[in-house]
Amino acid sequence: MKTLHWRFLTFDEKPVAAASIAQVHHGTLKNNQEVAIKVQYPDVEQRMKIDFTAMAFLSKSVSLFFPEFTFDQLLSEFKRSISAELDFIQEGKNSERTALNFKKNKFIRIPHVYWDLTTRQVLTMEFCRGQKVNDLEFMKVSGVNPTKVAQALMEAFAEMIFVHGFVHGDPHPGNILVSPERNNGFSLVILDHGIYRELDEGFRLDYCQLWKSLILLNSQDIRNIGERFGVGKYSKYLPVIFTGRTLESKSPLGTQMSKEEKKHLKQELQSLRMEDISSFMESLPPELFSILRTDGILSSISTKLGASRRMRLLSYAKYAVYGLAVRAGSEPGNYDPSSFKPDMSYIRLRAYIELLAFALKIEDVGRSLANKVSIMHITIHRVYVALFRSLRVIWQLVAIY
Repeated sequence: MKTLHWRFLTFDEKPVAAASIAQVHHGTLKNNQEVAIKVQYPDVEQRMKIDFTAMAFLSKSVSLFFPEFTFDQLLSEFKRSISAELDFIQEGKNSERTALNFKKNKFIRIPHVYWDLTTRQVLTMEFCRGQKVNDLEFMKVSGVNPTKVAQALMEAFAEMIFVHGFVHGDPHPGNILVSPERNNGFSLVILDHGIYRELDEGFRLDYCQLWKSLILLNSQDIRNIGERFGVGKYSKYLPVIFTGRTLESKSPLGTQMSKEEKKHLKQELQSLRMEDISSFMESLPPELFSILRTDGILSSISTKLGASRRMRLLSYAKYAVYGLAVRAGSEPGNYDPSSFKPDMSYIRLRAYIELLAFALKIEDVGRSLANKVSIMHITIHRVYVALFRSLRVIWQLVAIY
């Protein structure tokens, strides 16, 4: 790093951030441009190889005594992730690709990469100011609406998954900053582009179709996609994993299952053996495994920001519908929902999703009124139930045409 010092007007020796494989320093270029310099620790690659060897040994040892437990999938993902994280040249390329994908999105910012100051162990990029995406106090002081932040965050990652097929693999709060803009606006700065999962085009389309089927509870399509994913008989649990309801559920999207449904599911899950669970985990496609991890992190963040489960599900459903209309090999960054030529099935599903989204907005208004006017005893649940009944009627009418 000393050989690069002369390229900077200033270089702060004290890091502004540090992680397991690298630390980040603030600096200024000769043209006064602020930059962040990510420097890899010495010998970190060798240490990671030793750690992986130890993990592989422990995994095989456990499997000898407990054959029902297998960790091959986890080890494979860990090795892939570590290899990707250690190559800062690849991280820079991932960053530029994502910036191109989101060039029309006013909420998303990706730091510019300075290639003349970047090597495999050193990454120099634009320095972006902001606070962690889960810093509610900062948003309150800055006048930024946390729910809108959650919406923008969920839609950005839904677009990555369903439309681009190129997914950031480590969206923890430290890698996503909220940067206030004018008039209480904001942008989301996405950092650390080392770990990405590129989705096979066939998988991407299947995953879009899965979400379409999950929203409509089309059991046959879910089973068919489950077969293609390799999960076989366990495909009936996909709705539970992604939407929190079973195939037989009568509960509206995004709401809790009834007591009877929970009881039945609990009894069914108790009948599963550990080897069944291990077999299910091992049968998951690597792409699905990565998405589940990313979705788990995003779900935790969005919940803290005050977003409901239904809001997250509707965001995913909407972009799954968009994703079905995207052609393979489309030029990056040219994604524009308004340019799609929808067929009748697309129109029906989109209408259904928009009506559910409208119900969500009504619920938010109802919640706001209930908080401000204690006299109002009309619960949000009643409003939602009434709307959902109307949705069923409208859906039946749409289906007729």
